Amino acid sequence: MEGEKYFSVGKAAKMAHLTAETLRHYDRIGLVRPSHTDKWTGYRGYTEGDLVRLSTVRALRCMGLPLREIGEILALEDMAAIVAALRRATARADEKIAELIDAKARIGRATAFYEQKAAEEMAERQPAREEFFVREMGARTILLSDALSEATTGSLWNYHRHFYAQVGEAQREKFAFEDAAGIFAEGGRERLFAVCTRFAPTAGLRTLPAGRYLCTECSEQEIPAARRALRARAQELAKTASAQAAGAPAWEVRMVVLTGILLWKYELQIYLGA
Repeated sequence: MEGEKYFSVGKAAKMAHLTAETLRHYDRIGLVRPSHTDKWTGYRGYTEGDLVRLSTVRALRCMGLPLREIGEILALEDMAAIVAALRRATARADEKIAELIDAKARIGRATAFYEQKAAEEMAERQPAREEFFVREMGARTILLSDALSEATTGSLWNYHRHFYAQVGEAQREKFAFEDAAGIFAEGGRERLFAVCTRFAPTAGLRTLPAGRYLCTECSEQEIPAARRALRARAQELAKTASAQAAGAPAWEVRMVVLTGILLWKYELQIYLGA
């Protein structure tokens, strides 16, 4: 149209927050073609209307829509169909936002954990602890998993989600968990657990008593030998301890100790008494 202002590929790309190559690609596939192309020089000129179309494409791409589907939406002339398509795009964007918020929260928890571990390592720099050591611990309320029995990369990554799903949406706000997972073993059965900081009555809750715990560290492969050695040591201590210590209980705890993003070892714990 005579007198209409045209923008070059570079200028239009900058104004639409896209790259010049992206604009050329959209032109090639017929998604957004410039309103003017000089037949002698090949110079492409974009109008303000073209910029609106480019901005719409960029917004829909941010929502996760493929270019094919975006082209179909832009070609619609029926208003009801356009509204329906945009509502689907909005729902997809909401899902993506929820996933990003969840991922950000998980990364934040991981960052805080590793910052704490790094600070502890810098502060302590102490010699390796002995094979067995006694730790005084307060009472811990744990929620046992109804489905997970072992620690794996899949079960540990965002394991809080599993426990929130287990208690159900109606009780979700009544629960909160430490960034501490473990395996509770009793009677030949093992179950993954999360340590509760806030909880309400529900199936799977268990309270680990406060007191002295005999501990040792080991890898996954070392668990059987470490368990035998730990129980033998606990029984030795029981012989010389006060009458309160009746020997190792029928249950034991293996706390997951992260040593890297996808690496961990265990701290085996057996209750010695108050």
